[in-house]
Amino acid sequence: MINENEFIKDLTATKALSPAEINKFSKEAQSKNSTLLDYLLEDKIIDEKETFKKIAEIKSIPFIDLANETIRKDILQFVPEPIAQSHNVVAFDKKGESLRVATLDPTDLQTFAFLEKKIQMPLEIFYTTPSSIANVLKQYHRSLKAEFEKITRRESGESGEKEKLQEMAEDLPIIRVVDTLLEYAIFEGASDIHIEPEEKEVVIRYRVDGLLREVMTLPKKVHLGLVARIKILSNLKLDEHRLPQDGRFKVETDDYKISFRVSVIPVFDGEKIVMRLLNESTKILTLEQLGFQDTALAAIKRNINKPNGMLLVTGPTGSGKTTTLYTILNMVNKPGVNITTIEDPIEYRMPGVNQSQVNPKIGYTFASGLRAFLRQDPNIIMVGEIRDTETADIAVNAAMTGHLVLATLHTNDAATALPRLQDMKVASFLIASTVNIIVAQRLVRRICPNCVQKYKLGKDIIKELEDYFNMKDIMEVYRKNNLIKGSKTWEDLEFYKGKGCNQCKDGYKGRMGIYEVLEVTAEIGDLVLKDSSSEIIVKKAREQGMITMLEDGFIKAKNGITTIEEIIRVTKE
Repeated sequence: MINENEFIKDLTATKALSPAEINKFSKEAQSKNSTLLDYLLEDKIIDEKETFKKIAEIKSIPFIDLANETIRKDILQFVPEPIAQSHNVVAFDKKGESLRVATLDPTDLQTFAFLEKKIQMPLEIFYTTPSSIANVLKQYHRSLKAEFEKITRRESGESGEKEKLQEMAEDLPIIRVVDTLLEYAIFEGASDIHIEPEEKEVVIRYRVDGLLREVMTLPKKVHLGLVARIKILSNLKLDEHRLPQDGRFKVETDDYKISFRVSVIPVFDGEKIVMRLLNESTKILTLEQLGFQDTALAAIKRNINKPNGMLLVTGPTGSGKTTTLYTILNMVNKPGVNITTIEDPIEYRMPGVNQSQVNPKIGYTFASGLRAFLRQDPNIIMVGEIRDTETADIAVNAAMTGHLVLATLHTNDAATALPRLQDMKVASFLIASTVNIIVAQRLVRRICPNCVQKYKLGKDIIKELEDYFNMKDIMEVYRKNNLIKGSKTWEDLEFYKGKGCNQCKDGYKGRMGIYEVLEVTAEIGDLVLKDSSSEIIVKKAREQGMITMLEDGFIKAKNGITTIEEIIRVTKE
């Protein structure tokens, strides 16, 4: 993708179109849901080659047109296909000791540094056209298709299925594709890799900062080999195609140590693989770095120093609950305490903590593990997830008998966790006396610090926000937190967003949490005893100073950490 703002600046400099024309065509492109560049090229308003040649002159970068060129296969392979596709950069020639690459973004220094390190040779950067990149990307498929046809022809002999798959998995093109997928996912900071078979092709998607995006499509012939290679790495059964399988493997270099958790399931067009990436060399963050603000932070610190009771972290899958729990575990992990965890699966190794993984196949569940833990003289117990009545019952009893219990629950907000425990047949008086504090959370994308810019909300957006949220309450929260002074209106306030740059592409880089932290005070305990609804509990908690997740999000949007769009995206459910 070409950065739209950068392209408008370059186009203005070429004088190919006047600012008034650019403005007019931008509006027309927007109305057709197209980018300005695509619109100008499709309607032949500009000459692609001439325009990009002029931009190259302005940028003082050599220009190359590859729209009709065929690149040698050995040269093409220097730049892995996912990088070529995501970053619009392709190799086209080797001159002496350096590799010549063509790009649409000559400022993408991070990708160039990654490639130089990977191929161990300097790069010579050329500017090119979108047609050139599109032409070269097609050539990856042609060369891969040819290689895989050779493999499938060779493997159609007399050997059994398992032997065929084994041979396929050890073929160089397959190994190269899998290595590229893994290495590039690490480079992009992906949390998951999805390999999805369709009728005629295989789609590869990465989840980056919580959102899935397609990085490449491969010929369908590749699929069996890819699955076989990943199964071998994960120590799974090669010839089992009907049942789900789970495994894991590790990739270790001087720069990183990544554990891949692999899940294979049968789907209509073959087997789908999802790999979760867990960076074992990541340092555990502090609560402040996770995004907890003053009052919430003080409440958590107060409650984790209590010798017994329960701390619950709630939210949907992928909302960062485990990271929050590990951060809290790290704070209480001292030589004088015995900490035991039961998890499914163990996501991070933590020295000094006894970590145990459930195995339902042999009857080792959260409940049976918890029972056994209580005979191990623990001070602190972490339960990966309270899923059923039995686990809830044992966890609450452990919290009542002198243990600090940390656990996760699946609820939408903090207050709902209390009725949820009642649904699990835990007595109200036990909930009121054992639950100390509840943290509810979601993850939002951070604005890229490299291209952050200020803007003010238009009337239409304010109207839309008023339909969604109680904007008077949010304005009151801003005043209480000294974020605004005097009688300002929503039109007066400045917010922030990223315009998109070579370091982020879409204006976001990294993620952080938005939270609500509900401390179970005596008054809230009384409401639980009366079986009050979550609405009444929230009302009381807010009277006592609790900031809701939505309000925490709006505070972070006002402080330039995230955008209002992100808050709407993660809280609208």
